[in-house]
Amino acid sequence: MPGSQARCRARDRNNVLNRPEFLSLNQPPRNREQAGVGEGRASGPRRAVFRQHSQQEDSGLRGSRDSSEGGSAADGGVKEACRWPEQDCMQLNPSFRGIAINSLLAIDISLSKRMGVCVRPHGSGAPLRSMVTLLALSGHALPWLCGTLICLWRSNTLAGQEVLINLLLALILDLMTVAGMQKLVKRRGPWDLPAGFLDYVAMDTYSFPAAHASRAVMVSKFLLNHLVLAVPLRILLYLWALLVSVSRVLLGKHHLSDVGCGFALGFLHFNLVESVWLDSATCQTILSIGTLRWTPLL
Repeated sequence: MPGSQARCRARDRNNVLNRPEFLSLNQPPRNREQAGVGEGRASGPRRAVFRQHSQQEDSGLRGSRDSSEGGSAADGGVKEACRWPEQDCMQLNPSFRGIAINSLLAIDISLSKRMGVCVRPHGSGAPLRSMVTLLALSGHALPWLCGTLICLWRSNTLAGQEVLINLLLALILDLMTVAGMQKLVKRRGPWDLPAGFLDYVAMDTYSFPAAHASRAVMVSKFLLNHLVLAVPLRILLYLWALLVSVSRVLLGKHHLSDVGCGFALGFLHFNLVESVWLDSATCQTILSIGTLRWTPLL
């Protein structure tokens, strides 16, 4: 008997897993403090209980240790998943479409920022800032609307009035469509500059799509289709539409993708106006209503 007890004590001393401080490592994190409190209060009888049951629990200790480690790891994983929000987790398997879209957006923002040389008054493009601002102003909605109304008021021919009324309707259509899309998308410019007074007047407070690009393309196509112009003037009109669109990028107001979408939208507006073209009689009726002359209606 004394020999067997000595062998049991030697085994308990050699088996570190039977010690209370190592057994507490197998407990869940919430029970560690309780295990530490129990160790402080434990006395001789508790150590005797551990020694008596050491032989019985020696075989099942490893299995319980593995299961407890698995349970604690699962609890830790659940806690980590609950701790971090979903948007902070890294997506390990993104789709090819998402990678392509994010890459194109990054390239678009980088190129647009590099092209914004006229944003600061004392930047590298400061000498060209006044000319670029004048080009952008030539594509603004207010000069074109006022100029069309003045030409319509001074026009005396039926053909000229027909063209000018359709141009006025095209300008209004372009203005309302672009303003609605900008309010819907609400994309800021590459430099996030505050909108100016003229931008608020033309409802051009956001970046996507580029209103100047859409208007310039639509007006140039309209004038080229309904006015007889020489070849140099036609080339100059194409060049004007391109420069007006690029000027907004140089001023930091739009991205390159905004200008591309503005080009497409301008072609769409031109084709839509051409498909619903108002004839001379309808234009005269509109003029009679606008000037309060009711004789053409009788």
